[in-house]
Amino acid sequence: MPLKKKFLKNNSKCEVTFTVSPEAAQGAQTIHIAGDFNSWSSKEDQLKKGKDGTFSIKIELDADKEYQFRYLVDGKRWENDWKADKYVPAPYSSTDNSVVSTKLE
Repeated sequence: MPLKKKFLKNNSKCEVTFTVSPEAAQGAQTIHIAGDFNSWSSKEDQLKKGKDGTFSIKIELDADKEYQFRYLVDGKRWENDWKADKYVPAPYSSTDNSVVSTKLE
């Protein structure tokens, strides 16, 4: 499922729904999202697990920006979003970070 975006407050804010499918979650018990928007905190924003095994969270972000992020699965495994807007090289490792864009299209 792609990142769901809803623009608010005269398009100055964007509510983004981040979703991890059951296939991507691979039986996870917990998933947290860490990114530019929460100072890369791996404990602050935990996704809620639905009855169908899908994890999701809604986060309000400033519009007209791009934010890098990743998911931390069960406190051990970092994963990218399979449907991110794009991917960029991570500055401190040899992997990529997911990117969500809140720019009006």
